[in-house]
Amino acid sequence: MKTDLTKILSVGGQPGLFRYLAQSNGGVVVESLTDGKRKWMGPSARMTSLSDISIYTQTEEELKLRDVFARMKEFLLEKEAPAPGKEAAEMAAFFEQVIPQYDRDRFYPSHMKKILEWYNVLKAADALDFEEEEAEQEIKEAEDVPVSEAKGTKPVPKRPAAKAVIPAVKAPKPAAARAPRQVQHTTQK
Repeated sequence: MKTDLTKILSVGGQPGLFRYLAQSNGGVVVESLTDGKRKWMGPSARMTSLSDISIYTQTEEELKLRDVFARMKEFLLEKEAPAPGKEAAEMAAFFEQVIPQYDRDRFYPSHMKKILEWYNVLKAADALDFEEEEAEQEIKEAEDVPVSEAKGTKPVPKRPAAKAVIPAVKAPKPAAARAPRQVQHTTQK
């Protein structure tokens, strides 16, 4: 089964990673990837989806964490990532080999440590096979559409195009509904 990184969460103050399970009253239910225990996280928990994280590079674009994990998996093959508690120079040397274009000024050792920890947690949970993002899927589908050789320029669609939805025209609100009401302030003594 492929892993959806939008549902893998890092929670501030909690070790490891969590899989989003469901929305509940005033929070969310998550499951730890390390021990499988379920927890309720309230609205004050600082949760970040791994799909929202990227690292700085020397180019103008940032590299998504999904791509970083893919490069690490390709580089390490079946091995685990180096232990995250190592010296900063050793972690930097590892990322130099895996991602040579990372920004040395803005990608800190604390960031490297988190990524190494997360990689090892995902590897232990057998969750390093990621779902493709919607934009990438659309590009692949567009590339898979064969070009009609008889016409030469128009692609043949795989399925019929969706009908355009025309929004309903709403009646304008009466002037009384749009104007703010005057509030009269009083003070008590």
